[in-house]
Amino acid sequence: MICINLLPRIAPNISTNHIDSISSKSQLNPFHIPNPSKSHPSQSPNPPSIQNGLRELRQRIETVKNTQKVTEATKLVAAAKVRRAQEAVVNGRPFAQTLAEVLLEINEQCQLDDVETPLTAVRPVKRVALIVITGDRGLCGGFNSSILKKANSRVSELNDLKLDCTLISVGKKGNAYYRRRPNSNVDRFIEGDFRFPSTKEAQVIADDVFSLFLTEEVDRVELLYSKFVSLIKSSPTIDTLLPLSHDVDDKNDVFRLTTNKGKLSVERENGKLLKKNDGYNKCYEFEQDPAQILDALMPLYLNSQILRALQESYASELAARMNAMSNATDNAVDLRRSLSVAYNRERQAKITGELLEIVAGAEALRER
Repeated sequence: MICINLLPRIAPNISTNHIDSISSKSQLNPFHIPNPSKSHPSQSPNPPSIQNGLRELRQRIETVKNTQKVTEATKLVAAAKVRRAQEAVVNGRPFAQTLAEVLLEINEQCQLDDVETPLTAVRPVKRVALIVITGDRGLCGGFNSSILKKANSRVSELNDLKLDCTLISVGKKGNAYYRRRPNSNVDRFIEGDFRFPSTKEAQVIADDVFSLFLTEEVDRVELLYSKFVSLIKSSPTIDTLLPLSHDVDDKNDVFRLTTNKGKLSVERENGKLLKKNDGYNKCYEFEQDPAQILDALMPLYLNSQILRALQESYASELAARMNAMSNATDNAVDLRRSLSVAYNRERQAKITGELLEIVAGAEALRER
């Protein structure tokens, strides 16, 4: 009671409401002046977004700081790898698309000569094989979820058309997703060390596709992957592998990751890799049997198309991870700043309350 009566003498220029606002922030201030209008919890003002003690705030700041280091390191690693992956995509597109164009022309010539091969035969579609290529790791935003959503949509479309669909899952994330769903008709789960796609991994998938199509277990093979458009965009794409089709994509806008004065920058290159026929059909003369030529080129075609899809998916995954980790780092910086402000306010309120206690005690001793 003595200390409460001495407060107006200690600080006559400080209003009662101000003292109440200061003392309410401190846990150690015994000179809290109760306010009847604010005693009921339902009538109290809205609390701040961050309400913790000093120790909890310090722990949260340290945790966010460590998380920021991890996200920033992951971003830098992805940025270092994405350039090599992008170069592989850009260098692999001309060969894969030109080979597909040549095979289409040879196949058309063979059809004119009434030559049929098992890999180019067009049959009534009753069963479709869908190759789904996902990533092996997470921390890449909605990259894997967009691929799986596209796959589920495609399976629903085929089921609506009364067609059976079998899946070939490539990638740890897709395999884990379909293993949790036993109702999915998955023919094979393929996992590998896809640190950088090579012909070895593509050959494993191509062999499975060969066996399914030649034994007529499936009548069409489709490839679902994420096409690399730019460092900030990738689009899930479905291509038909078998039988040969005219769905050749000639849009090849390339966004290259470069450096400008020590900072990352993006350059755009626009061009078409495929050359259209100049109003005439090419005529081929075969020294060997055309069926033998197609049988020899079809494995190369499948391998190149699957390898290109793996490279596109890998580059898209790295770009998505780089963007996701960049956003996570920015969010960590903002959260750390907010926590630091809350920590400083809490610390200042505690120090102010302790100073009021010391001054009040000194005045009480002086009055005696």
